[in-house]
Amino acid sequence: MKRSWAATLGVVAGVFTVGVATLLAALMAGAGLAGGTPSPVFAVGGAFVDRTPPWLKDFATITFGTKDKTVLILGMALFLIVVCAIIGTVGARRRTAAMVVFGVMGAIGTLAVASRPHAGAFDILPTLIGTAAGLWALSILWQRADDGARGTDLDRRRLLLGGAGFTVAGFTAATLGQTLGQGASQAAASRTTFRLPTATPVVIPAGAQLPVKGITPYIIANADFYRIDTALVVPQLNAATWSLKVHGMVQREVTITWPTLLTKPMQDALITLMCVSNEVGGNLTGNAVWTGWPVRELLKMAGPQPGADMVLSTSSDGFTAGTPLTALTGDRNALLAIAMNGQPLPFEHGFPVRLVVPGLYGYVSGTKWVTDLKVSTFAADQGYWVPRGWSQLGPIKTESRIDVPKSGDRVSAGKVAVAGIAWAEHRGIKTVEVQVDNGPWQLARLAEEPSIDSWRQWVLVWQAATGSHTITVRATDSEGVTQTQTQAPPPPDGATGWHTITVNVG
Repeated sequence: MKRSWAATLGVVAGVFTVGVATLLAALMAGAGLAGGTPSPVFAVGGAFVDRTPPWLKDFATITFGTKDKTVLILGMALFLIVVCAIIGTVGARRRTAAMVVFGVMGAIGTLAVASRPHAGAFDILPTLIGTAAGLWALSILWQRADDGARGTDLDRRRLLLGGAGFTVAGFTAATLGQTLGQGASQAAASRTTFRLPTATPVVIPAGAQLPVKGITPYIIANADFYRIDTALVVPQLNAATWSLKVHGMVQREVTITWPTLLTKPMQDALITLMCVSNEVGGNLTGNAVWTGWPVRELLKMAGPQPGADMVLSTSSDGFTAGTPLTALTGDRNALLAIAMNGQPLPFEHGFPVRLVVPGLYGYVSGTKWVTDLKVSTFAADQGYWVPRGWSQLGPIKTESRIDVPKSGDRVSAGKVAVAGIAWAEHRGIKTVEVQVDNGPWQLARLAEEPSIDSWRQWVLVWQAATGSHTITVRATDSEGVTQTQTQAPPPPDGATGWHTITVNVG
């Protein structure tokens, strides 16, 4: 058998395996038999994400941004194709060895499924059955390949038809599995039929948005809002069955359900969220109007015990974040958010409920799809990213960014608007200064500031002269602290430094 044919048969068997496992996983989820992540592809991907070293996570986030998960899935697909091709090639001469390797790959998938949060005894069945189906397909294809090598054109056509049939069946099963997996859940319906309760509104004055072309909008549309999390597949939770448990160092355990949450007095809050991986001048940040119920009210019902200093929040996909207790019980607008910019939370941003805490990076506060709050201590518990090298506390630092012009732009001589955003969450921005080349610092004009928990726009009209120029920005918060010039990467607690660009005038 030619190597190319042998490799192709291995890939066909792999496609069939994944298709069968995906379809069975979807059927199990639809029947309510799955506790965790029964799909081997997503289970392996999730296990990989959980074990990603910080340096690789930073590289992926910086290089690919919000497309990091797409790149991971494509990389997994390519890896699977290569491995299956090798298995097929080995099988041309040593079939027992090839089948053993195929079985080992299935065992790895099974272990990954079993390792996922909330995994149940039935979750491994799709992977086991899919692996068995793949081995069966591989044995049939090998037999037809042998017949074709010794027989007639009819035998070779049977091989081609068999390979095509298994391929089509695999892709069809995978596609059907994805469709059923989405349709089986009532999550989409629960979000579509959800009507936002009345909330105490926030007023955004017109002066919060400067009339400068190219500046970041004061409010970021839901579809444009950045997404960084550890979920390879976006959880699709049914709001009707959602609940949130508060336990640990509390006087009484409390569990709140979706219908009960909707009876609580809601409020709107302007809050800027930021990923700790955001580089100086980066775009892993966004500002929105969040609607929800203050977390402090829920914690008040539970009654934290003396000595508690942290709340460990857990997502439905197993992610955890350790948030200072005082940040959730104090006067800041820490919310159990159910809406974003006047719409139910998008699934990508945590529907039905997520935590939104002003002034803290997301890795210690912004748990999406939240289902559990454990009142604890920093000495006893750690959030997901802390053992991976990030600090326990993650206060957002005073920073600023130039949006226009972009670095490398060519602009005409004369008046040029230099503009951008600055933030110092839960403190507010006092001043923004701009420096051209090595000249004096010039005060920029600030937009109105509806909330100290959100970013603030700024602009400086610069009289640009012909030539190449370097422009730098720095901000000072309401406490008189000016952002540091010292350049530091995101790990372990957020990047620092002044954002600097170079433009050409002529």
